[in-house]
Amino acid sequence: MFSLFYGLWNHVFSKAEFHVLILGVHKAGKTTLLEKLKSIYLKGEGLPHDRIVPTVGLNIGRIEDANVKLVFWDLGGQPGLRTIWEKYYEEAHAVIYVIDSASASSFEDAKSALEKVLRHEDLQGAPILIFANKQDSPAAVSEEELARHLHLKELDERPCMFQAGSAFDGTGIKHGVDWLVEEMERSKRTELLRVRTEAAGKI
Repeated sequence: MFSLFYGLWNHVFSKAEFHVLILGVHKAGKTTLLEKLKSIYLKGEGLPHDRIVPTVGLNIGRIEDANVKLVFWDLGGQPGLRTIWEKYYEEAHAVIYVIDSASASSFEDAKSALEKVLRHEDLQGAPILIFANKQDSPAAVSEEELARHLHLKELDERPCMFQAGSAFDGTGIKHGVDWLVEEMERSKRTELLRVRTEAAGKI
């Protein structure tokens, strides 16, 4: 009887866990964003900026916010490393795609890589937050200008939001994550992943 009550209590009050990919081309600021996320939500546990190096492979960050647990997978953005991105698509609930809004020369590469992400069947229906990073730079374009430049056609009915911000000073991060959590909580993809995980656990 106790085990049944405990199981019900644990189910009702346990926090949902979401897996979020942090993608983008090289030097977009993905790892800086991950460390700032940890700094914001874990009260200062992120690495200082002078200790952040380009990701070769994978960085993982875990945070808790309100009623959810978020696991972030930060993947390297160099051209030779992007082939590993799709290995993580199937288990991802959502994507944060980081673009250096102060580097116009990288926009075409960023657009091309993003279009491949959006077309992949293993990410079907996944909400995407496009983070227009480095807004603290005088050279940065606005999120509206960036959206016009990307001119994405593959979004269809996928939840998507452009968020201007800075991984350096934290601007826009909390607002973007709040939106992403809200979308993941009501996403059909989240339900599909939950059912698949439960089915796998019974095998």
